[in-house]
Amino acid sequence: MERKRVTVQVFVKAPIDLVWHSWTTPAHIEKWNAASDDWHTPKAVNDLRNKGRFVYTMAAKDGSISFDFCGTFFEIDEPNKIITHLDDQRKVWVTFEDKGNEVHVIETFEIENENSEELQRFGWQAILDNFKKYTESL
Repeated sequence: MERKRVTVQVFVKAPIDLVWHSWTTPAHIEKWNAASDDWHTPKAVNDLRNKGRFVYTMAAKDGSISFDFCGTFFEIDEPNKIITHLDDQRKVWVTFEDKGNEVHVIETFEIENENSEELQRFGWQAILDNFKKYTESL
């Protein structure tokens, strides 16, 4: 059974090499990977290669809850595309389209069954918006 997919996207006013670096480097991921101001990513680990693992610890800033968002890199085409398989068997596709003075980042993910599609779309878009804001500030 194929899962429903949702796509979020953003245009980042930065060179594609910087966008790729910001997306894939743990020190940068820790700065932008949160859906709201009361959450953060205190630790990110990336083994950026085919079948390499990633683990992003996402936590409430008040310490009340945390979880690991993790999976395996399935396909990497630097600086154009990353496909991952999350540990819960969902897939995520991220493409980076160089438009000259900006990069169109398109992220498509298979939804999970615990939260509404709308909530998932909002959360993933919020993280992507944080990525844009952070990367454009570099």
